[in-house]
Amino acid sequence: MVQHKMWAIGGGKGGVGKSVLTLALSIWLAKLGRKVTVVDADLGGANLHILLGIRYPSVTLQDFISRKVDKLSDVLIDTPHENLKLICGADDMLSLANPKYTQKMRLLNQLNNLPTDFVILDLGAGTSYNVLDFFLYATGKLAVFTPQATSLQNVYGFIKSSLLRRLSREFSQNEVLSALIIRFASGSGEEKISSMSELKHIVREFSEENYLRLCQITDNFDVKIVANMVKKDKDREASKVVRTVTEKYLDIHLTDLGFVQYDTEIERSVNRMVPFLLDDSKSQAALSTYQIAYQILKEAAAKSSGDEHTRPGSPYAALSPAAGSPALP
Repeated sequence: MVQHKMWAIGGGKGGVGKSVLTLALSIWLAKLGRKVTVVDADLGGANLHILLGIRYPSVTLQDFISRKVDKLSDVLIDTPHENLKLICGADDMLSLANPKYTQKMRLLNQLNNLPTDFVILDLGAGTSYNVLDFFLYATGKLAVFTPQATSLQNVYGFIKSSLLRRLSREFSQNEVLSALIIRFASGSGEEKISSMSELKHIVREFSEENYLRLCQITDNFDVKIVANMVKKDKDREASKVVRTVTEKYLDIHLTDLGFVQYDTEIERSVNRMVPFLLDDSKSQAALSTYQIAYQILKEAAAKSSGDEHTRPGSPYAALSPAAGSPALP
């Protein structure tokens, strides 16, 4: 049994195909026999139900936030796909975009207790505290971007903002360190701090303990990345650029889960409210998302049962991307 795992999928600004990718990964995990709950956590801008062909959801996240229902499981919606359930957001409720702290923690706690193998969060665009807090809370963190220069800058900014949010919460009671973190965040002025390495060097001069805490946070700051809408061979280098810049300035090591090819059929599928991989499960984009889903499944399996997927006779061996993706009905 795969251990319950929460994944948050973000990436800064919109337009990178994050929701479409979230849905594709969720469907693949469900097709691979795992119980999956996909959550439209784009608070104030829900769209996952449309992508699933559900025009008018009977219940939404707002019913839970406003306490019309007591349990988050009461707003689970069946989808046309076996093993896949949806928690729909509510784009008509502006207040949902800024839930109170108690509302947010109630939501996160109940998300963590849902009877499912995977909870996949489709986060909203931007770097608001709510988006960052959902991203940081998840055990699996995936940042999505496209090969365009602006998107590379945006995803780097998203990852940096997430790290700074983590540091700010960790050292909120330390006035000196908080001030240094603000200097690093601003990245400008005569007293700017240009990199995490520079910040660590300054901190180490007055506190070895806090320096070690900083190192521990950056060493364990595990973020995966995926390049989406890749058209040309040179576009595949985008992930390397993001990894290099992030390592240089943030002192963290990203894990590249691969890339998804650009496919004109995806836009047509969105307009028809049908997940693109159902039209052609053998397309390059479908195969790419399958391989990414497999890596997510493999990581969860390894953490829950040692390297179970490598044992002789393990059921995970049959899921290897080398064998291609399973046909969808």
